[in-house]
Formats: sequence, structure tokens, C-alpha cells
Amino acid sequence: MFPRVRACVVSGLGRLPSCVNSKILGVTPALCKHQHRTISSESAGVKVLYDGLCPICVTEIRFLQFLQREKPKKVDFIDISLPGYDGEKYKGVSYEMAMEEMHVIDQKGMVHRGVPAFAVMYSAVGLGWLGRFMTWPPVRPFMDKSYAIFARNRLKWTGRGNECTTGRCEKKAH
Repeated sequence: MFPRVRACVVSGLGRLPSCVNSKILGVTPALCKHQHRTISSESAGVKVLYDGLCPICVTEIRFLQFLQREKPKKVDFIDISLPGYDGEKYKGVSYEMAMEEMHVIDQKGMVHRGVPAFAVMYSAVGLGWLGRFMTWPPVRPFMDKSYAIFARNRLKWTGRGNECTTGRCEKKAH
């Protein structure tokens, strides 16, 4: 059974755009046509606030953008690292709040944080089963604990700990 699953996954990767494939292979690509960084507050159903300088976050957002390519503007991905980000446009979610943990604003304007935010986001791009699994009572405590550890350490794990202690994070110049 596992060889069949592996073959299915591997063959599925061949259908992803080259930027997604190269990300999986560890190569940094240029932006693809389905990728965009935005600070728009236009009328998308769900608004996902993410840190565009976090390589882990960006990889996930690019994958989610790929999943919603057939339904543009169903989800609006808002890069909080852009200079024009204004939390007042997004239900008062400040830059600092958004840096602490994932925030998603649903179609009704409700703000979700942490694991519930992932559930709303995944549901909006067609991965509702994953969101339901993450919030399923037997799994939820593990997800909450795991995400809390990730959120607390992601800046350090992505090499941005020192420059993110005050104010806005800045991308390291190498």
C-alpha cells in the first residue's frame, strides 16, 4: 500500500508549478504567477494574516495559494511584514499580535487565532478535513501545544530572533 501512496504523492508533485516543486526540493524560486504579496483589504471571503519574512510561513502560504488558484479572491493572503500593513483594516489585529500567532478573519468578520485560525484557513482552500482533524477533541490539545511551541520559537528557528525583539522585523542582509 505504501509504495502506491508514495507513487501517487510523487506523481502529484509533478503537476505542481515549478516554484512549488523547487520549494519542496529546497531551491528558492522567483515568484510564480499565482503568488502575490498583498496588503489589500478587498472583499475576499477569508483573510489570512501571515509573516512574509518567515520562510516556513511563506512556503505554506504559497502552497495554499496554489490550492485556491481556481477560486481567486476566496482567500486573501495579507503579508503583515510589508510596510503598509495597518491592523485597523483587519479587525484591529496589530503587527505585534499577528507576529505572536496566526490570525485569520473569516467571512463573517470573526477573528480566529492559533489552531482555530488554521482550521478556518484550511477549510477556505478546500482542506476542511485537515482543519476538522486539527480541532477534533482528541487531537486539539496536542495541536495547541505543538503550535504554541512553534509560535514561540519560529523567529529563532528561522534565524530572525535578534532583529525581531522590538518594532518590525527586518530581513537579514547577507
